[in-house]
Amino acid sequence: MRVLIANDQHWPMKSGVATAARTLAQGLAARGHDVLVVAPSQTGRGYNETDENYEIMRIRSFGLPFRKNLRVSVTYDREMRRILDEFKPDVVHVQTQLTVGLGMLRAAVHHRIPVVATNHVMPDNMIKNIKLLSPVSRPLSYFMSEYGTMLYRGAKRIVMPTESAIKLFNTTRIEAPAVAISNGINLDRFRPLKPSDEIFEKFRIPRDKPLISYIGRLDEEKHIHILVQALELLHWSGHDFHAVIVGAGNASDGLHDLVETLRLDDRVTFTGLVSDDDLQQLHRVGDIYAMPSPTELQCLAMLEAMASGKPVVAVDAGALGELCLTDENGYLIPVDDVEAMAQALLKLLDHPKRRTAYGKRSLELAKKHDVKVVIPLFEDLYKEVIAKNS
Repeated sequence: MRVLIANDQHWPMKSGVATAARTLAQGLAARGHDVLVVAPSQTGRGYNETDENYEIMRIRSFGLPFRKNLRVSVTYDREMRRILDEFKPDVVHVQTQLTVGLGMLRAAVHHRIPVVATNHVMPDNMIKNIKLLSPVSRPLSYFMSEYGTMLYRGAKRIVMPTESAIKLFNTTRIEAPAVAISNGINLDRFRPLKPSDEIFEKFRIPRDKPLISYIGRLDEEKHIHILVQALELLHWSGHDFHAVIVGAGNASDGLHDLVETLRLDDRVTFTGLVSDDDLQQLHRVGDIYAMPSPTELQCLAMLEAMASGKPVVAVDAGALGELCLTDENGYLIPVDDVEAMAQALLKLLDHPKRRTAYGKRSLELAKKHDVKVVIPLFEDLYKEVIAKNS
């Protein structure tokens, strides 16, 4: 099967969308399919490259002043049609609602090639990352929802990563049926192994304290300040711990300032962006993974932590309730409840045996999302839309 994946956010960009698309491409290629990813250039000019076992065609792009890690391509119908003529895909899988996704959708419909479209983001997430547009965020959020609907109307099937994600969106006006298929994670990479000695030394992480970790984007909609404020409560209550916050984003400076203001400098380590190898090791380092974000349609970072054998604390919003099961592998708490976050972390900090038991349950839950389980579901979906299109 020849599969073309169109994605406006792709590796080496660090985001859940980029990670999900890369996992899909690698998983399909590993099972013998020809895979081409079309994504924005990282330099501005177009070029081709190989990422392990699949090809990426980078098309011309420009950077955004308010989102430094996101590049946008100016796409032309004739360019997209040329790509389709050369690659001749059996199916096109559109991953994003921006220019590459929409441009490839139009071209595929023109060529009568079946399209599968995945939704990864809530419109509100995109708006909250554009602070300059805050006065018009509500109407713009509505516009982005309508824009997404326009994308879906050209697809044969809609994919969302969880059942919760389907419920969060109004799909009644979309002709194509929606199905929930996990973004998937590679359990060969994320496993409950002992971390290397080097990772502690590299980031100056203490070895003699229980470690609370957050790994993901440090953007405003993630509400990481709630976690930091909960750490303050733990600190002043006299509990021993250290926190490791991994990632970067538009909230980074504010979080550093908050940690300094709350006098948590010696209790919190910020790593910034890290390599894929360091990411695996840092998931193994933590004893508890915390996710304060209320806007997750799945949350790959938490899945990676669960696959690494970690208990989790998460807010009861979005799709997190499908991964975090209270009194099984962690605790769900109300959104933006600092005291509840602190209390949930405390239940795990004070009980090492509970952490171990909940970590084992996390691993069991994560196994359902392994690429070995997920990729065959996408293969069956592709075969279905190809058959209906012929």
